[in-house]
Amino acid sequence: MNKTNLGVALVTGASTGIGYVTAAALHNAGFRVYGTSRRLAAHRSDGVSMLTCDVTDDASVVKLVDDVLEEAGRIDLLVNNAGMGLLGGAEESSMNQAKSLFDVNVFGVFRVTNAVLPAMRRQGKGRIVNLSSVQGFIPAPYFALYSSTKHAIEGYSESLDHELRAFGIRVSLVEPAYTRTSFEDNLARPDQLLDIYDSARAGMNVVVQKAMEKGDAPEVVAKAILAAATDPAPKRRYAAGKMARQVSFLRRFVPAFAFDKSLRKQLGLPV
Repeated sequence: MNKTNLGVALVTGASTGIGYVTAAALHNAGFRVYGTSRRLAAHRSDGVSMLTCDVTDDASVVKLVDDVLEEAGRIDLLVNNAGMGLLGGAEESSMNQAKSLFDVNVFGVFRVTNAVLPAMRRQGKGRIVNLSSVQGFIPAPYFALYSSTKHAIEGYSESLDHELRAFGIRVSLVEPAYTRTSFEDNLARPDQLLDIYDSARAGMNVVVQKAMEKGDAPEVVAKAILAAATDPAPKRRYAAGKMARQVSFLRRFVPAFAFDKSLRKQLGLPV
C-alpha cells in the first residue's frame, strides 16, 4: 500500500523493459501512473493504467494528454522513455530510416513534452525525466545515428531545464549503460547494407550481445528515474548503474586520446 501521494506520472513506452519496470516502481513509491504503448497493451494488475499512444503522431499525443488530464486532472511527472535502437554503419541507413529514428527518439520527446507543459505551467510545478544513454555523451561506433538522437536529447534537456525553472518545472536526464531488456532483440537494422561493413557490424553485434548479458537489470534504471523524479534538488544527470557511473567519470577526467584508445580496444576495433 502506498504511504504517500506523489501526484500523477505519465511514462511513455511502458509496455516492456525499462518503461514497464519504471511504471511499477513509480506506482509503488506513491504516484498514480499512466503508461503508454503503441498498441493496445494487456491489462496490468500492478495499478498502472495503460493507454495507447504513438509518439510520432501529433493527434495521438494530444489525445493521450487530454485523456490523462480529463481523468486525473493533472500531470506532475513525465518520463520520456519510448524509443528505438539502430545498429549499423552510419552510411548504411537511408535518409528515410534516419528520419524515422529521430521521429521516435527525438521528436517524439518534443511532442509529448510540449503537450504536457501547459498543464505543468498552470500547476506551477512539474518534473520531466528524459531517458538518454551513455551513448548520449560518448562516441558510439556503429550506433552513430542512435547516439546522435541521444546527444540531441542531452542538449535539449539541459537547455529546456533552464527555460522552465521559472515555472517550477525541472528537467533531468537518466543515462543507463547496457541494460538487460529486449533492446538488443529489437534493434533496427540498416536498410541499405554495405558489404564493406559486414565484418565490423557482425563483431559489434557480438559485443552488444555479451554486454547485454552482463548488463544492469531494468530495476537499476528505474531506481535512477525514481530518484530524478523525487529528489528535492534534482540533478541534471543521473547515471544508472555502476558501468554508467564509471563511463561518465572516465569521459570527464581521462585524456581524450586515452579514452579513445580504451573505447576502441573494448569494442574490438583496431587501435
